[in-house]
Amino acid sequence: MTLAQWSRGAAWRLGLLHSIGAHALVWVTRGQARATVDGIRRGVGVHNALAIPAGTLFSLDLGAQSFGLVCLIPPGGPALMPDETHHLRVREVHAQLELTALMDAMQRESTERRDFSDEALGAHAALMTVWLRRAMILHETPATATAGQRLVSAYAAMVARDFHTPMLMADYARDLGVTPTHLTRSCRQCSGLTAADFLTQRSLHAAREMIEDGGDSIRHVAVQLGFNSAAYFSRFILHHTGETPSTLRKQAQKLKHAA
Repeated sequence: MTLAQWSRGAAWRLGLLHSIGAHALVWVTRGQARATVDGIRRGVGVHNALAIPAGTLFSLDLGAQSFGLVCLIPPGGPALMPDETHHLRVREVHAQLELTALMDAMQRESTERRDFSDEALGAHAALMTVWLRRAMILHETPATATAGQRLVSAYAAMVARDFHTPMLMADYARDLGVTPTHLTRSCRQCSGLTAADFLTQRSLHAAREMIEDGGDSIRHVAVQLGFNSAAYFSRFILHHTGETPSTLRKQAQKLKHAA
């Protein structure tokens, strides 16, 4: 799908730190974007491919004129995606055209749903991951991660896994063997965000997704996300969105009916 389709018209769906259950291959063909993956912020320009493994904490801020495609691939299937993040700046024109053609073909199959579309999508996905592995071989060796980057990436992985628990940022710092101050300083250097921002954004994304896409009661959503009370959860949502949870749900329902 296009990146615009992936965001479903709501900037928060990609702009807040979150993780998904599928591997993602992002391919930018126009404009600029900014991605934070594994806690590390990076610029993503034209003809950049970004492979994001399933379960990885990430966000994607799209520029006003940016355009790109994304392919989501379930883990455990025949299409082999890397288990680490890869950011490739593809300079060879034939390689650019090859990936764009594969993505376009997959988008047509997904949209038109012709006979045997599932088989065709699987075949295209396998070819796309072959393209990716070839590009990874040709791509320059990435710089060795600094101690700060390794710390932040470890923290990002923990947040992706445990954000729905009552753990506080200080608890994560303790488990990582550092002080909260050091963790926050490292997060700022690598991503421009504080360590607390990681937790806030991941919880906010999950909350909005459950409120706007799901049918659970607000109280049940609060419990699932580790909040002590529905009242505190509602204040959290109001503070970060300017709306109450019930208002967000009503607005989302109106948009669905209008579509």
